[in-house]
Amino acid sequence: MIDFRYHLVSLIAVFLAVALGIVIGTTQLNGPLTDNLQGQVTALQEDKRSLEDQTQQLQTQLDDVGSFEEAVGPTLVENTLTGRSVVLVVAGADPEPDVAEGLTALLGSAGATVTGTVRLTDGYAAESTADTLETFLSGPGVPLTVTQPETDDPGEAVASVLAQLLMVPAEGSARVAPTATDTATVLAGLEELDVLSQDSTSVTPADLAVVLTTGALEGDDAETRTSALLQLAVALDEQGSGAVVAGNLASAGDGGLVAALRADSAARGTVSTVDNVTAAAGRISTVLALAAEARGTSGEYGVGEDTQPVPAPVS
Repeated sequence: MIDFRYHLVSLIAVFLAVALGIVIGTTQLNGPLTDNLQGQVTALQEDKRSLEDQTQQLQTQLDDVGSFEEAVGPTLVENTLTGRSVVLVVAGADPEPDVAEGLTALLGSAGATVTGTVRLTDGYAAESTADTLETFLSGPGVPLTVTQPETDDPGEAVASVLAQLLMVPAEGSARVAPTATDTATVLAGLEELDVLSQDSTSVTPADLAVVLTTGALEGDDAETRTSALLQLAVALDEQGSGAVVAGNLASAGDGGLVAALRADSAARGTVSTVDNVTAAAGRISTVLALAAEARGTSGEYGVGEDTQPVPAPVS
């Protein structure tokens, strides 16, 4: 009869055999496996270096193109906006400093005068400021020359009032042109409500407007605020001689203002959009789009789907 010790010795022998097999197998395979893995690592490192070199070359080419566009930009836009005035409205996150600076310089090359920059805060048309904003808009701080819209939508209301005070009426309009004092008074009131800020002590009415935007708004009321910005862009266009909304490529994506305008069949027919204002070509497009707006032509420009690279200058 087989006793317990026999079973124990048999089990130990089996485990020793298994362990010895693993050791021998590992020893035999260790060299080839290690060599193979090392070869793969080396190949990946070489691929990485090659891709880095290609990236660097492409970046250099992009820099060269950007430098060329920066150089020829003033010539391309020269005299396209002679005698015109433009107000800048920054909606959402601030763009890179060189965007506004480069655009302002190009507008000067085009013969236009920039009358100031208004920066909308997160409080613009936000649900948290709706009541105080409604009270201000219906109060004595808004001049009697401003036509109050018949609406319960605070976004539409502030868009209408702000547009009337920022824009010089287009030729043939029956609207009374705002005075610099009226514009300054309302902007100061909205600044007190933390709805907007001004880059200078004086922002005066202009013929045309550029709304600068980046990416998409965030927060629970982002959709409402984006809708309010769309209403403002349309109102600026209606009250003046034209408006262009210029943003980065992200602004043409989900939740972005450029995307919202392009998706709105009515707005896209009146307000021009540019989706690459962070590039020199986009800033050139923005200036030329303003010139086209002044002639009554709207379009979608940039690098996104179904866009034109750049609007044609006046022949």
